[in-house]
Order: sequence, then structure tokens, then C-alpha cells
Amino acid sequence: MEHVPPPAEELALLDRELAQLDARRAHLLTRRAWLVSALQPQAPQAPNAPRWHTPPVGQGWAPGQPWSAAPRAAKPSGPPRSAQNVLLTLGGLLLTVAAVAFTLVSWGSMGIGGRSAVLALVTLAALAAPVVLLRRKLAATAEALAALALVLTLLDTYAVHAVAAPDADGLTFTAVASAVLAALWAAYGLALGKLHLPLPAAVFFVQWPLLLGAWAAGAPAIVVGWALLVTAVVDGAIALWGKGLGVRVTAGIGLAVMGSAALLTGLGESLTAGGPLGAVLPGALLLTAAVAALAGAWRAPNGYAQAGGVVAGLAAVAAVGGVLRAAVPGMWHVPVYLLCGLALLSVVRAPLPRSAGRGVLAAAGAVVAGALLWAVPPVAAVLLGPVELVAEVWAGAPDGFRGALGESMRWSESAAAPVVLAVVAGLLGAAYRWWPSLVRVAAPLVTPGATARGAAGAGALALGWGTLLLAAATLGVPYPVAVALETVLVAGLLLVAVRGAELGAGDAGTGEGGGVGAGAGAAGGGRSAVAVTALVAAVGGAVSVGLLSLAAEAATYAVFGALVVLFAGAALRTRAVVEQAVFAVAAVVWGTVLTGCAARSLELAPHEAAPLLLVVPAVTVLLGARLRLHPVALPVELAGALGALVAVGLAVADAPFLALVLALCGVLAAGAAVRPERRPAAGYVAAVLFVAATWVRLAASEVSAPEAYTLPVTVPALVVGVLRRRKDPEASSWTAYGPGLAATLLPSLAVAWTDPDWVRPLLLGVAALVITLLGAKYRLQALLLLGGAVLALNTLHELAPYVVQVAGALPRWLPPALAGLLLLAVGATYEQRLRDARKLKDLLGRMR
Repeated sequence: MEHVPPPAEELALLDRELAQLDARRAHLLTRRAWLVSALQPQAPQAPNAPRWHTPPVGQGWAPGQPWSAAPRAAKPSGPPRSAQNVLLTLGGLLLTVAAVAFTLVSWGSMGIGGRSAVLALVTLAALAAPVVLLRRKLAATAEALAALALVLTLLDTYAVHAVAAPDADGLTFTAVASAVLAALWAAYGLALGKLHLPLPAAVFFVQWPLLLGAWAAGAPAIVVGWALLVTAVVDGAIALWGKGLGVRVTAGIGLAVMGSAALLTGLGESLTAGGPLGAVLPGALLLTAAVAALAGAWRAPNGYAQAGGVVAGLAAVAAVGGVLRAAVPGMWHVPVYLLCGLALLSVVRAPLPRSAGRGVLAAAGAVVAGALLWAVPPVAAVLLGPVELVAEVWAGAPDGFRGALGESMRWSESAAAPVVLAVVAGLLGAAYRWWPSLVRVAAPLVTPGATARGAAGAGALALGWGTLLLAAATLGVPYPVAVALETVLVAGLLLVAVRGAELGAGDAGTGEGGGVGAGAGAAGGGRSAVAVTALVAAVGGAVSVGLLSLAAEAATYAVFGALVVLFAGAALRTRAVVEQAVFAVAAVVWGTVLTGCAARSLELAPHEAAPLLLVVPAVTVLLGARLRLHPVALPVELAGALGALVAVGLAVADAPFLALVLALCGVLAAGAAVRPERRPAAGYVAAVLFVAATWVRLAASEVSAPEAYTLPVTVPALVVGVLRRRKDPEASSWTAYGPGLAATLLPSLAVAWTDPDWVRPLLLGVAALVITLLGAKYRLQALLLLGGAVLALNTLHELAPYVVQVAGALPRWLPPALAGLLLLAVGATYEQRLRDARKLKDLLGRMR
């Protein structure tokens, strides 16, 4: 049993525990204060000044006891370091401006001796001052004076050129001066190792001697490229072995700029070479750049090593490919570079560092991607070219495949594009087929997973499909052969999509079991990617071949009939819901197009063809009743509804046919509403369509008194609504009374707006007022809103002429003023108006 102490004993126990908690809290607060003070920046202390130390455990202090810290050092009284840097920077800038002004403005007022003496004296003083300042540990001041000395040396160089060597070539003098300044500042920076500016300045000056010297000598572009490359190699060496972050960063920037310029120079010379011999020298430059980049990647950190591998691979491809390119016709230039890029894949067997090898592989991928970018646009031209046939349907079979695609594409220049696509597709297909072997071979550099295998399979499928299409266009096959080929390709893609979906579903089911499922799931990931690609390509190919078939009537029927059969069969064959829905929707679309073609063959006008287009929506309604709750039922019915919408659009030009089409659509919607799962949406749609058909029919018959036709419908509908409400008091008033009231009120309102007499608007207004009052009394939302809306619109129509007259008589400034006052009033009482609106919304929401 549990022991419960007496109240007094329990109170004493609680007091002891609270006291222990207070002591512990005091100890933690003291310790926190000591840690905060210890983490704050300390000023330099004298050797015998008291220092912070960690409180010893067991020597006058133990956890749970307060501890008194050592005296805190006083804060430095001088200005903070940031303020000091600002002052020094401003001082250095002022001195620099003064020196420049003296050199450029006051130079001519002194003799040659005085000028030389002043500049030499000031420069020597600026160079010597940092030595003294560093000994006194004034590093920031020394840096500022070193910056001033740097500017002075530049001014000295300008002065020497202006006075001692005025006739010297500017580029040559600048190249020599850059070399001298680089050596001077390198020696100065090495002598004063604590300064951060001299060595980066020396690296900056190193960039110019070779480049400016070659430029001054009028050397050819290839020599300039070599100068840039040598400079980039020097920058790379400094970036690898230089001391200090500033030195390495400056050298890295120089390496990027000079190296890029060298590579672009070599590439430009290689591309413009007149023959293989002319491309040798640029190729040598690019190969040297590749070797240098690879050597740097061997020793650089991981990220830079990978970038070096990319540069080395691209430079090698440009070098070798440039020589081979000059020996083949123009259309085969891209395949040559592609083969050179694929040769880089052999790097998986080379003893390279992992990061550098990955960079070379990335370069190979970049070359392949560039070749595909060149080869893919012709495929897009093949797929989208038949769009032009829409404007001339059944104009006759064109003269060959190219005739159907138009002459905007220069097919002779794209003869090598199918080869590029075929090579890449073959490699990707081989990788997908022998994936385990590929993984073992590439293991030293990369470890691709199942996702990469799926991407390889998908790429192989898409590129292989594009290869066949582009080859047919390039060869100029006859038109019937092209149509048959594209149809067969669509059938093959559907087969792959269905098979891939089945395998993916099987793998997913197996994957629930454990170890075997894991491997299957991995493989299934690749097949799933292939299936998705096949699905997208099948739909795109179907659209393309459908457009292509519009040139001839027989081809149109054959192609769209085949597409309906193929996609419907694929929908029945597969078990995957998404694929099944896509196939079924596509079959419905092709069937709708087929019915439109039948109407054109019968030489029907567009409005006369509209009822014929409703055949496919009727079939979809029947299929929906058969499928019921199947996930594919809704997409199929929506696709059929889209066809019905097209039929309505075609019938708009003729009112009687429009009324017929609307009524038939209402019948279809009512048929769908028989099913409980479609009743909420399809029921309202059917009512709207029937009412709209009635209005259109009355308008087409030029009926001036629509009430004679609508009241016989409204009265029974309201009776049915009353009976429905008695049987089910919770039924909505919109369901019970909405259709019946709308059947009369809305047509009457439309006629009243064009009726010059006063009788109809008066009767309509009285009826709407009565309906509105009944809705307010019995709290019926449909009667209140529908009657109120009709009453408001009818009143607006009747009062509009008088409002226009009053507005014309008022001063022009008065309406804007009244609008402004209204806005001010609403703004001032915004919260109250918002509450009123919410109350009105709640009131309407509580109505039935």
C-alpha cells in the first residue's frame, strides 16, 4: 500500500525541495553570468594582470555552491577596430588623391630634377614606412601606407614613360613595366610577410606582361592564345602553392579569366581552320591546356579538381575534334565532336583521382548534351510540321513525307542528325540492358542507382523513336509509308507503356515482401520511367500522325480509326489506373475527331454536324454507367463532356440547332444523373441545359410571350417542389423551387428588358416582389435570392432612363464627389459594414 505522510511532514518535505531548487537555480545563474563574460572579447592584458580561469572543482567551489569569479578586465578605452580601419582608409584615399593630383596637375611646374626627386623620395618613404610601422605592431597603418605606395609606383611608371621614354610604344612599355612591378611587389611582399596587399598586387601585375607583349609585337591570334595559356598556368601554380587567401583568390580569378580567354582563342582558331593542318596548332594549344588543367586537377581540392576535369575534357574534345572536323563535310562536324566526347568515357579505366575523373565524365556528358541540342530541333520539326495541314484538310496526299512537313527545314543539312540520335540511343540502351556490368566498371568514379538506369532507358526509348522519325523525313519516304510508320511506332510505344505499367505494378506488389522486392523495386523504377516516357511519346506521336493524316481523307479515317482501337485496347489491357485513364481519354478524343470527319464527309455544315458529335458523349455516358465507381469513369465522362462542349460551340451559329444540341446534352446529363454518385453535379447541369434549350428555342421562334410556354412548366415544377419539401423538409429550396422559378422568371426578364411597354415589367416586378417576400417569410434562400435579383434588375431597367436624365442634369463634379463621400462613409464604418455582411451571410446560410 502507498504511504501518505501527515500534512506537516509533507509541508516540510516540500519546503526542503523548494530550497534545493532555489540553490540550484542560483548556481546556474552564476555560472551563466561567468560564461557570458568569458565569451566577450577581452582587451590585451599585462603579463601580471588577472586573467579569467575556469573555477576549480574541489578547491573552494563545488557544483551546487556559488562561485565568485576573478575581477573582470577593464574594457579598452580606445576606438573600436572598425572605426580605426575607416580612418586609415580615408587617410590613405586622401593621400592617394593628392599624389594623383600632384602628378597630373602640378607636374609641369617643376623641373626634371625636382620632379624626379619628389616622386622618388615620396615613393621610398611610402615603401619604407610599413617596415617601421610593423615593428611597432601598427599593422593597419602599414597596410594603408602600402596601398599608397602601390599607387605611387604606378604614378612613377607613368612619370618614367612621360619623361624618360616618351617615344616608347605604349603596349611594350606597359608590358615591361608590369613585369618590373610584379617582381618589385613580389620581393616586397615576401620581405614584409605580415602585409596582405603586396603579394596579391604582384599576382595582378603578372597577368599582363606576356599578353601585352604579344599584342605589342603584332603576333597572330594563336601566339596570343599561348601567352594567355602560359599566364593561366602561372596563375594555377600560384593558386595551388601560394601563401595567403588574397594571393590564392587573385590567382584563381586570373586563372579563370586568362584560361577562358586562351581556350576561346584556341577554339575559335580551330573552328575557322581551313584544313586539318591548319587545325593542328590550335589543337596543340587546346591539348596543352587540357594537360595543364588535368595536372592542376590532380592536386586541387575536390570541387576545383572536378572543374579542372571538366575543362580538360572539353579542351581535349575541341583539340582532337577540331582536327578531324576539318577533314569531313560540314554536316558531319557534330558527329565528329560527339565521337570524341564519347571517347572520354574511357576515363573510368584511367588512374585518375575520383574528383578529376568525375569532371572528365561531366565533360563527356556536356558534349553529348550539346550534340543532342543540335539534333533534337529537326525531330520537333517532324512532329509539328503537319500543323500546317489543318488549314487545308483533305487537300490531297502530298509528294512525299517532306511535302507534308513543309519546306522551311533544310533537310540536307540535317542528314547527320539521325546518326547522332542513333548513337546516343544505342549507348543508353546498352547501358540500360547491361546495367550491372556498367556499375561495376564505373565504380571507381561514380555509383549510379536505379533512377539513373530508368533515365537511361527512357532516353534510349525517346531518342530511338526520334531517330526513326527523323530518318524517314531525311530520306524523304513516300507519304503513305510515313503515315504507316508513325502509326506503327505509336502502337509499339503503347505496347511498351502497357508492359512497363504491368511490370511496375508487379514489382510494387513484390516489393512488400522484403529482400526480393527491394531488387525488383529498383528494377521497377527504371521500367516505370520507360513506361512514362513511352506513354508521353505515344500521345505525342498520335497527335503528330493524326495531323499528318489530314492531308488525305482515306488516311484520316484509317489513322484515327486505328488510334481509337489502339488506345482503347491499351486501356483494356493495362491495370495501372493513371495509364488506363490516359488511354481511355485519348480514345474518346480520337473518336470525337472521327465523328467530326464523318460529318465533313457527309458535307454537313458545322451546325448540322453538331448533333453527330454527340454520339461519342452518349457512348461515354453509357460507359460511365457500366464502370460506375471505377477511377477511370470520371475522366472518360469528362472527355465526353468536352466533346459535347465542342458540339455546342459548332451549333452557336444556328439557334434552332443550338436548342436541339442543348436539349440533347440535357438528356445526356439527365442520364448521368440517374446514378447516385453523379446526381449532385449532373442533375444541376441537366436542369440548366433544359432551361437554356427552352430559352434558345423560344428566342429562335421569335416568341414575344414566353410565359405561355414557361408557366405550364413552372407550375408543375413548383408543385413537385412543394411535395418534395413536405416529404423531405431538409431538402434545399434550390432543388425544390429553383428550376421551376428560373424557367419563367429569367426568360421573362430577358424579354422585359427589350419590351417598350410597361405591362410586362410591372407584372414581372410584382411577381418577383411576392416571391422575394415569400422567401423572406418562410426563410427560403432560392426564393429570396432569385426573386430579389429579378426584382432588382427589372427595377434597374425601368429606372435607367430617369437616372440617365438626372445624371445629365447634375454638375459634372457632383458624381465624383458623391462617390468619394460614399467611399469615406464606407471606410469610416468598415468594421460595422463587415459585421453586417457577415450577419447577412449567416442569415442566408441558415435558410434552406
